[in-house]
Amino acid sequence: MRIQPSIFIALLGAVLTLGAFYPNNDAPPYEEREAVILHGVLNFIKQAHVNPKPIDDNFSKEVFKMYLERIDNGKRFLTKADIDLLKINELTIDDQVNARNLDFFDVSLGKLEAGVAKGNKIFTDLITNHKFDFDKSEIIELDNDKKSWASDDVDLKDIWRKYLKYDIIQKFNRKKSKQEDELEKWKENQLEIDFKKKNTSPSDEISTEDDYKRPAIKTEAELLADAKADTKENFEDWFERLNDQDRSDRFETYLSAITNYFDPHTDYFNPKEKQDFDINMGGKLEGIGARLSIEDDYTKVVSIVPGGPAHIGDELEVDDLIMAVTQEGDEEATDIVGWKISDVVQKIRGKKGTVVKLTVKKKDGSIVDISIERDRVIIDQSFARSVLLDFPGTANNIGYIKLPKFYSSFENEDGNSCAKDVAKEIEKLKGENVNGIILDLRNNTGGSLSDVVDMTGLFIEEGPIVQVKPKNRKAYVHSDTDPGVQYDGPLIIMTNHLSASASEILAAALQDYGRAIIVGSNSTFGKGSVQRFFDLDRAFTGNNDEMKPLGNLKISMQKFYRVDGGSTQLKGVTPDIILPDSYHFIETGEKEYDNALEWSEIEKEEYSQNVVELKNKSKIVALSKSRVENSEDFQLILENAARLKKNRDFSKYPISIKEYQAVIDQRKEESKKFENLLEDDVQYLKVENMGVDTSYINSDESRIARNKVWIEGLKKDIYLEETLKIIRDLINNEDSYSAIEQKFIKSEQKEIKP
Repeated sequence: MRIQPSIFIALLGAVLTLGAFYPNNDAPPYEEREAVILHGVLNFIKQAHVNPKPIDDNFSKEVFKMYLERIDNGKRFLTKADIDLLKINELTIDDQVNARNLDFFDVSLGKLEAGVAKGNKIFTDLITNHKFDFDKSEIIELDNDKKSWASDDVDLKDIWRKYLKYDIIQKFNRKKSKQEDELEKWKENQLEIDFKKKNTSPSDEISTEDDYKRPAIKTEAELLADAKADTKENFEDWFERLNDQDRSDRFETYLSAITNYFDPHTDYFNPKEKQDFDINMGGKLEGIGARLSIEDDYTKVVSIVPGGPAHIGDELEVDDLIMAVTQEGDEEATDIVGWKISDVVQKIRGKKGTVVKLTVKKKDGSIVDISIERDRVIIDQSFARSVLLDFPGTANNIGYIKLPKFYSSFENEDGNSCAKDVAKEIEKLKGENVNGIILDLRNNTGGSLSDVVDMTGLFIEEGPIVQVKPKNRKAYVHSDTDPGVQYDGPLIIMTNHLSASASEILAAALQDYGRAIIVGSNSTFGKGSVQRFFDLDRAFTGNNDEMKPLGNLKISMQKFYRVDGGSTQLKGVTPDIILPDSYHFIETGEKEYDNALEWSEIEKEEYSQNVVELKNKSKIVALSKSRVENSEDFQLILENAARLKKNRDFSKYPISIKEYQAVIDQRKEESKKFENLLEDDVQYLKVENMGVDTSYINSDESRIARNKVWIEGLKKDIYLEETLKIIRDLINNEDSYSAIEQKFIKSEQKEIKP
């Protein structure tokens, strides 16, 4: 996206100011280098950030809070006495930062190092000498926000004792469950072999491959000893990594607390982190196809790469927390809690064809193991593609287009742009005389702005699509300048809570124009801001290169606004028709972040379209609502969503083996009701490739297999089933319906009360 010239002039001022800040030619001590980085970061934010909040007492209190959360999130190192000492600086951090002073950071560094050493000593003593009572009934609070700081060292030791006890019980439970599963599989295998023996003549041989050795069974005492040994090894590794962190690592944590005060997407990246930021585990590397980040001590899944192994496996999800990694052939998992992102990436990557197992904590608090076969990302899986849908008695000959992301010609070797590709898919569907089109933007996290403008223009005449506003400046409008309309028929856009950025722009524009009905979860993601990277080396004009490289700053510079004047930030796009999903009662998206930019509103643009008028929209919405309320599947989804919300809010766990097992058993029992949810095919739904695509699909065996998996997935999609019913109601032209369809519509309409 182009930056306005005035912004560049302002940034140049920041560059010159920073150049004057450190003009000498001597190699700088680390404190002076940190001050230079801090100076450059604050100057860039002041000049370029879309909402540069004042550096005042509120800034000071927020930075103090965030920084402490990040250096001791589990409250296992610092005591109340340490916090009280640090609290002296709580209202002076703003003054120190304005003076480019690092006194608070220096004091906190000393306290943290002493706290880590103390924690290490407590851990070593407990794991070596303490006799844990696994029968004693106790409770541990796992929500860090609800925890209190230890009152003294005695209390700190008890916090450590409870946490280690919990960790051992958790590992013991998983080992016991795994052993029981292996034994059950062996028993089933033996029954099958016995059946074959009874039903096979003596002359026939039974394959020895069917028979395998009975798994070794350990006693509970042995499993507990193994669990304790694993806990000891994991924490020893963790402390080793903590002790490997130097001053620069800690300074970056402090700096991120400062930058994140302005918004969660404004952040400092050291040179290595900037390099890692652009790594998709999958692109040209062999991995799982996911982008990761660190949240507290956990590795968080930020996005799933379309076409990658994780995307194809469909078990790993955005916001999953990866707790452990098991390599193929390893009996035990490697606990990665507390690892650096670069170390985690190296652990998960591997050769094509090998399997890695991730132990993952889901948003509802459940812990599951997910096996993924490493592979290269299949590029064509991320491109726009389409099929024909037939739902006899409901909706016939409907075009369906899946767009995984808004890619542009700049990022594709073939020069493809998603707008051009979607236009091609529309032409192919028009060649099939489709009665309507569904554009699926679920899980599409955005991308090219120019392409989303062009793509929206495929469905309307020329007009404004989105407003982009920098700070203190009038918004400038991105418009479709082509008066032509490529598709003027019934249109539905499918979204969910992971549809973000460009997806939200398209959905918002077509909703404002009244051109399409938006169908999806409660709201889209709500990311309505634009970020840009700035190299801090550009802000250093002195002759001394000893400081470089200084790193990069990612700044939120602009906000997106709908043509009706409302921002997509925070609120996202609320669909016209809401279909419940597993996260229906859980807050997701931008709303989850601290210091997220606020929703705001500017003047609306004049817009109109004469392509199609959405008639009887309220009736269409009411019909869908009635179907959802009377659908066993959707009601089961809502029930499951309530269960997931309850489990996520449950943060006080019992730490006795018996009571912990009871909680896990209860959850397993509750989950049985939902085990096969969304696994059955939608009855009578037909999904077919278009004839023009068959030669491309059939030219490669792996392409045939991927296409088969995709189509089979669509046949199980009850959201697609309901969307087809909605598009039938949208078409709502009795001449185009069979007698059966007309009867079906009229029977549904009778259910709607006036």
